[in-house]
Amino acid sequence: MTAPAAPPSPRPPTSGPPLTRADWERTADQLLLAVRPFASARHGLVHLPGSPSISGRWSDGLEGFARTFLLAAFRLRGAGGNDPHDLAAWYAEGLTAGLDPSGPERWPEFAECNQAKVEAASVAIALHETRPWLWDRLAPSVQHRLSGWLAGMVGQPMPGNNWVWFQAVTEAFNRTVGGPWQQADLDRTVEQTEQWYAGDGWYSDGLSGGAHRNFDHYNAWAMHLYPLWFCRVLGAAAPDGLLDRYRTRLTRFLDDARHLVGANGSPLVQGRSLTYRIAALAPFWTGALFAATPLPPGQTRRVANAMLRHFLDHGAVDEHGLLTPGWHHRFPNLLQVYSGPASPYWASKGFAGLLLDPSDLVWTAPEQPLPVETADFGRTLAGPGWLVAGTRSDGVVRVVNHGSDHVDPARCATDDPAYARVAYSTHVAPEMPDDPSGGPADSCVTLLDAAGRAAHRRPLTRLLVAGHVAVSRHRAHWPEDESPDPFRGPDTTYRLGPVLTTASVLRGDVEVRLVRVDPAPTPPDVAAAGPWRVRIGGWALPDPATVYTVPGRLPRAEARGAGGLWSSIGELGGLPVAEVLRRTGSNPIGTSSAVPILTSLPLRSLPAFCAAVVRLASTGLTADIVPGAAIAWPAPAGPATVTVRWPGGATDTVQLDPPSPGEDPACTTTAATPNAGSRTSSTGISGPPSTATPSR
Repeated sequence: MTAPAAPPSPRPPTSGPPLTRADWERTADQLLLAVRPFASARHGLVHLPGSPSISGRWSDGLEGFARTFLLAAFRLRGAGGNDPHDLAAWYAEGLTAGLDPSGPERWPEFAECNQAKVEAASVAIALHETRPWLWDRLAPSVQHRLSGWLAGMVGQPMPGNNWVWFQAVTEAFNRTVGGPWQQADLDRTVEQTEQWYAGDGWYSDGLSGGAHRNFDHYNAWAMHLYPLWFCRVLGAAAPDGLLDRYRTRLTRFLDDARHLVGANGSPLVQGRSLTYRIAALAPFWTGALFAATPLPPGQTRRVANAMLRHFLDHGAVDEHGLLTPGWHHRFPNLLQVYSGPASPYWASKGFAGLLLDPSDLVWTAPEQPLPVETADFGRTLAGPGWLVAGTRSDGVVRVVNHGSDHVDPARCATDDPAYARVAYSTHVAPEMPDDPSGGPADSCVTLLDAAGRAAHRRPLTRLLVAGHVAVSRHRAHWPEDESPDPFRGPDTTYRLGPVLTTASVLRGDVEVRLVRVDPAPTPPDVAAAGPWRVRIGGWALPDPATVYTVPGRLPRAEARGAGGLWSSIGELGGLPVAEVLRRTGSNPIGTSSAVPILTSLPLRSLPAFCAAVVRLASTGLTADIVPGAAIAWPAPAGPATVTVRWPGGATDTVQLDPPSPGEDPACTTTAATPNAGSRTSSTGISGPPSTATPSR
């Protein structure tokens, strides 16, 4: 298909007064109009250009219809049916074509395409929101076929994660129009959601190995949105107390979530499906719609306007007005196998605020600053196992991760950069190179084997997350195939090495990163034997203007970006080798990137200790910033007490204990009895079974 001429740009002004509701409506209209040239003759399928997902072109066409239909529904309902672009008629024609069992634009049934279950939820919500203008005006025969298509969800097995809500929301809508539904499906969804609630407003997106380990933006754009929309669709038929329960949890979550947005408007660059971008606004709008938010209206407005501008200013929309696959610019390495050309249109959830009345204070109140624009802060998030620090001077939010990795804690896995890194931020992104061989470099603590390959981290074991200190432990392992995947990674073999205990002490823009290396109770595989070297990687800085390495008694490595941000790492002990790794085409934010790294000499004996100061800030490392770390250990195999003394007099004490006798951190179910040349076999898979589509 020849690309059409570009429609008017959906980009609102990058500066000036706060965006208005009219700006948001205009942006929605232009996004919707841009996809029309790519629709089939009667609009039942929307085939956007790009590489197909693992589900194939047919599924991707349904996705293009369903996800843009959701945006159209928010636009139409919010305008009270005022429809200058004939959205209702355009999508009604698409519904009719998609449900014609003998037509060329027929939608796949759920038995034919698992991914259709995801899109059914968008169709159901869109139909609910536009009922007076769409459903009620469809021919009875089309209503019957549509209800029958949705009924295919009844009794269907669902993956144990956010997918259960696709079923519940779909059946809830079908119930309201007299179609088939099943109470057992709804009850099971509510019960499973309770199992996944980790407290303080945080849901794990399902369980990994029976544990809460799956923390990412799905907590925001799925696990809080769908339960409340389920109640909205059912109205008085919703189970008693459920609406209040979900409202209370969302209110609590949003108090954390507003601290995870940078002054640049970016959400945290962590987790899978990042191509959904402003879908991260979904919980903020949902909180305003359901009176379930601690944010004053002006702060909700600030979050929304800043995030929309951030992505539109950084390449989220191409020259044809289409949302691109990526984060800032087009960046396919960020995608998962389930991502197709229309996947970015889950961003439609980021327009749910159009359902608010034009007179609502969220649209009319003056903007109020974000937490990071008001003052420096530190925050402990017990659910995901994160420490958070924001600094007003540069608007940067930083997270150190010692509790979330999205894998079974008992089995070796390859590292996915969206989950396995020690640190994440709103201003930089993890490296995602075309070729992952060689292992992690940025925001990592790892061991290099004799060939210079870096070990992987997942799974990690959370030891402590409190105050300014977080500690975790993992067993170094080297996968034969290093392909990243959020669910576990490919079937491959692993070589096992020593145990690493890592601590982060975080105050403001400075992290002291401490490492202890111990022999594992199960000896390393011969093929993974040393000599090992410790690597600590700093933040990956996009588009560096200058890089530095400073040798000497206290070596350091630094990179300065064109925008004034610095990524720095300095030695506090045991890491005499400084370097800056430079890459092109491996970062979702910049065309090039630089990673400051410190490395030890080959370890002569274990235990071994290393320490570094890691910084992402508007200036480089100077003597008045670098804290001191006094490491004392009473015996070679005993506990180590590390006291970090900060400029200004504050101190933090960290206990870096060795693994307990008999403790073999992680990888235990895959470890073979080591023999000469033995290898550890991995029998897991990267996602759901091959008969199912990987989870969205």
